[in-house]
Amino acid sequence: MKLRQGDTVKVMAGKDKGRTGKIEKVLPKKNKVVVGGINVYKRHLKPRGENKPGGIVDIVKPLSAASVALVCPKCGQVTRVGFQTTQDEKVRICKKCKKPV
Repeated sequence: MKLRQGDTVKVMAGKDKGRTGKIEKVLPKKNKVVVGGINVYKRHLKPRGENKPGGIVDIVKPLSAASVALVCPKCGQVTRVGFQTTQDEKVRICKKCKKPV
């Protein structure tokens, strides 16, 4: 997966199209990412004893990795991710400015 935790991404499809945020969690087996403050839903919880009161809770649901695009920290543009190998390491690069991400 080309996206990593801490990357800044822009949502390209869905109800939050056009918004940007940082990746909080990556789920590579499901090909999904959790972006903070994006794709938030309300969940109604029933009280479960004295320690867990009921109420309406905000839940951030994962987005498909295909519906987000990386924002390059160097050039600030929405870009695709490429790889470049040098000697013994593999580095992610921005496809627009060709600099390491």
